[in-house]
Amino acid sequence: MACGEGYGSNVLAGTAAAVVGVDANPEAHEHARLRYVRDNLRFERDLVETFAEPSDAVVFLQTIEHVQDAGAILEHFKSMLEPDGVAYVSTPNLLTLAPAGAEKSDNPWHVHEYRAEEFRQLCEMHFPRVELLGLFHARKLRAHEIAIKLGWDSVHKRLGLTKPFYDRFTPAIAASDFRLAPDNLDRALDFLAVCHAA
Repeated sequence: MACGEGYGSNVLAGTAAAVVGVDANPEAHEHARLRYVRDNLRFERDLVETFAEPSDAVVFLQTIEHVQDAGAILEHFKSMLEPDGVAYVSTPNLLTLAPAGAEKSDNPWHVHEYRAEEFRQLCEMHFPRVELLGLFHARKLRAHEIAIKLGWDSVHKRLGLTKPFYDRFTPAIAASDFRLAPDNLDRALDFLAVCHAA
């Protein structure tokens, strides 16, 4: 849901039996439809509020913070799920996204940003079982995070290494450079709610 240009739908189609990427944006839909062609993948131009095909899983990443009625969206997703289905819903952590003490980041497109317990409560109001995980840096990204705290930003700028370093570093980032964990959620970059229909 809200698949954008289709990259994530294509990744999921690498292992799933069938994937439907849903997005209302006509340019994103057309890009996805033309760029990612697989027998088990299709793209539908529709709103997440109205697309209603029965599903084993619903994936809604980094989008719930953009919607006016998050509860209605979660209820809609639950109605789409098979009895043993799961909705995967992620959102940024307000505490690591916004300046300290701020009610919200300066992102004008975010309607509501969540703290861990608030996000957990929202999901638990609509699903009988919710696991909340935090996304954290690991491996290369954790080392980079520590380097920044030690002054790396001033060093690479002074030595003129910024572009060459990040031209190599950024493409080298892999899924293994992140980790999901259920603890220390206030320090997480993002939250992932695994919402079970039953």
